[in-house]
Amino acid sequence: MPVYVYETIPQSDADLPLTFELRQSMSEPCLTAHPDTGAPVRRVLSGGLATFTGTGAAPMRGGGGCGSGCGCAS
Repeated sequence: MPVYVYETIPQSDADLPLTFELRQSMSEPCLTAHPDTGAPVRRVLSGGLATFTGTGAAPMRGGGGCGSGCGCAS
């Protein structure tokens, strides 16, 4: 099961967002409230690291471009 990052939505200028992680099934709906406090929350989109093997995207190195001859701008 993936781990999702959530943060509370500040209700005033004095509030700071509280960030927490939650292990959920991909089929479960996003949380709308903090499980302990009931404060409204939003899911934070974060980039993960992916490993591509065989054909497909290659990680960018140095000056840009994928280096696989795909024709993208370097």
